[in-house]
Amino acid sequence: MQVEITVEVMGSRRTEIKRHLPEEEIDEMLREAEDDHHLRRIGFIKNLYQGDTIPEAADREGRSAATGTRWAEDWNEGGFEELMPSFGGGRPPKLDEDEQEELVEMLRDDQPWKSQEIQHLLQAEFGVSYSPNYLGTFLRELGLSYAKPRPKRPHRPENPDEILEERVDDALDEDDQPHNKREGEDEEGWIVEDDICTDGGTVLGFFDASKPQPYDNPRRVWYVDDPHIERELVKTHDSAVGFYALNGESLVTFTEDEEKERICGVLEKIREQNPDKRILLVLDKHGSHRREYTRKRAHQLGIDLIFIPSGSPHLNPIEQVWDYLKWTMAPIVVENEAEFKDLVQKTFEKITKRISFARKWCEQFLDFQKLS
Repeated sequence: MQVEITVEVMGSRRTEIKRHLPEEEIDEMLREAEDDHHLRRIGFIKNLYQGDTIPEAADREGRSAATGTRWAEDWNEGGFEELMPSFGGGRPPKLDEDEQEELVEMLRDDQPWKSQEIQHLLQAEFGVSYSPNYLGTFLRELGLSYAKPRPKRPHRPENPDEILEERVDDALDEDDQPHNKREGEDEEGWIVEDDICTDGGTVLGFFDASKPQPYDNPRRVWYVDDPHIERELVKTHDSAVGFYALNGESLVTFTEDEEKERICGVLEKIREQNPDKRILLVLDKHGSHRREYTRKRAHQLGIDLIFIPSGSPHLNPIEQVWDYLKWTMAPIVVENEAEFKDLVQKTFEKITKRISFARKWCEQFLDFQKLS
């Protein structure tokens, strides 16, 4: 007759453990167990018979609660036939499934790891080692990845995409309230100038500053001899401030700095290039962009600002424009600063005719029915 016992899972949820065998037979199997793999599993079931919770029973055998839960499910499904490891008649792996799971949990707790550190861990905890050539294959089979760690931006929110999507929707829903104005700010000056018309539709664009230099060289080129380019020592201290418009006129201009007065000067140029339409400007939260002075001037010009979340430059497609601009200009030698600035202007004008830099952004964030 099969009996069920109730045990606690992970400290709260409870499950029924089937008594496929009497406890005396469990004891006999413990005495006859031939290896540690069988001994641990049989001991785990014995612990459950004795009244342990699943985490307690697994811990006594040196295994995690997650492993214990899986063992209990296997036992309930098919008794020892389902519980015992099977190696298909071939050479058993150095680590069985449960030990591999334990290894992954150990690696997760203190990641990242160097290969030498993992070798030391394998030897210390499991008494096994792998050849350096095979170790990478083994770890990838366990689901690990081998890559350069990327720094996590401390100020980036957990859901930047959702935040930006909400801000875009909010900007597209036109109302009588100044979009750029924050609660509690003085009402004075928040009026669109009389000569500004915004009834002719909406222009959407992306705004950012960069500092390309004539000596930037992110591009590989072919050489017969020593790979180098002879350049004049040319550089510029000015910032390139760009507007990448999807359905309007793009522009780039150079400013001596990125203070609010210079940024507002660029906004005025954007308005001149794109008359008679409302302008939606996607930009980052640079200090000069967020100043009331800048936000108010933008409103006066009929420009609504959409700020991407902090630490999320990947959500501004103009970053890709700058990267491609630098890559395109890399092999070109210029004689002086004026020639370099002219090259930037022409290159920016040419590549911003393409909307491919923002195609994925539009698919994700833009409701074209509202953009009219």
